[in-house]
Amino acid sequence: MTRNAMAAALVTLLLGLAPLGAAAQEVAPINVNTADAELLAELPGIGTTRAAAIIEEREANGPFDDAEDLTRVSGIGAATVANLNDQITF
Repeated sequence: MTRNAMAAALVTLLLGLAPLGAAAQEVAPINVNTADAELLAELPGIGTTRAAAIIEEREANGPFDDAEDLTRVSGIGAATVANLNDQITF
């Protein structure tokens, strides 16, 4: 095998394994009682406006006990909560 062919085979092998490493990475859930607005905004369906509203709500009325408590925030309903369940913690 020529040097170029070996290099091409190695690159192909490494590119084929790349998704395995990405799949192995797991993102830790975000604690909605301690996260700042920037981190909360990364959650699907939240964005900057709802992130600010989450912080305002928890400062005014205390911490959230569970995902369902997020419905106290205007604009966050049951569908959003269902999408967040595995990405948040309290």
